[in-house]
Amino acid sequence: MKISIIGAGKWGQALYHAYSQDNDVVIHSRTVKEIENFVSLDEALSREYLVMAIPAQFVRGWMEENFEDRGQNILVAAKGIETSTGSFLNDIYGDFVSPDRLAFISGPSFAAEVQKSLPTALMISSTNLELAQIYADLLPKFIKGYVSDDVVGAEVSGAYKNVIAIAGGVCDGLDLGNNARAALISRGLVEMTRFGEAFGAKTETFLSLGGAGDLFLTASSTLSRNYRVGLGLSKGKSMDEILEELGEVAEGVPTAKALHKIAQERGIYLPIAQEVYAMIEEGKGPEKSVKDLLD
Repeated sequence: MKISIIGAGKWGQALYHAYSQDNDVVIHSRTVKEIENFVSLDEALSREYLVMAIPAQFVRGWMEENFEDRGQNILVAAKGIETSTGSFLNDIYGDFVSPDRLAFISGPSFAAEVQKSLPTALMISSTNLELAQIYADLLPKFIKGYVSDDVVGAEVSGAYKNVIAIAGGVCDGLDLGNNARAALISRGLVEMTRFGEAFGAKTETFLSLGGAGDLFLTASSTLSRNYRVGLGLSKGKSMDEILEELGEVAEGVPTAKALHKIAQERGIYLPIAQEVYAMIEEGKGPEKSVKDLLD
């Protein structure tokens, strides 16, 4: 199958590696990279199957400036909620492409391990299960693909787990122990489920690979950029300092701001996400956040 990957960050390159095992794949990004089969935007957009690995906060602008609808199908590989509007990615892409041509990838998957072809399992979600199955079947043998029709659940899980991962990094950075980490991740799962259900997501999605699976992975490993943000906060570093050291996009930071905005507007109880927001935006001390959560 002819596939284009658009976005050549670590996750984009990992998906390029994965889909290239058994398919004819090219890759494009705004910045030219020394990658085999790097092509122009026009050539990338000419293929029937696209994989969009553009960070969530840049999607709307990129689509407005660059996308040309040629009937392509799109697999969305980013995770997050647009801070300025509170929009999910399916809403943003839905302004440019009909829902039956959109699919979303989620699940526990560090890019570095996919690049090494280590065993992985992923969820492909779409209102068009036939399209979801196509993208799942195109995955290489080292990746087990599952399909789901719960797009909202996949979106919420993928975005929310990054915020809980920041809290996980704070927890471990403060040496609060295994009991605290287990409690945090468990209650984080409850919290993201509560948020997703408010938007019509299916409860069982949060117990799947895209929900609990991705949350457990991201909230407990230094391979997670968002977890490393939490480690920085636990050491009293400023957000500017943390993000400069990170040198990469940590989607949990803008997503925490989006969750705060939505929670205020809709009256949804999100205690962990609210404390992450307070640490990021208001400079609240992590020890004070822990005390307030326990209270």
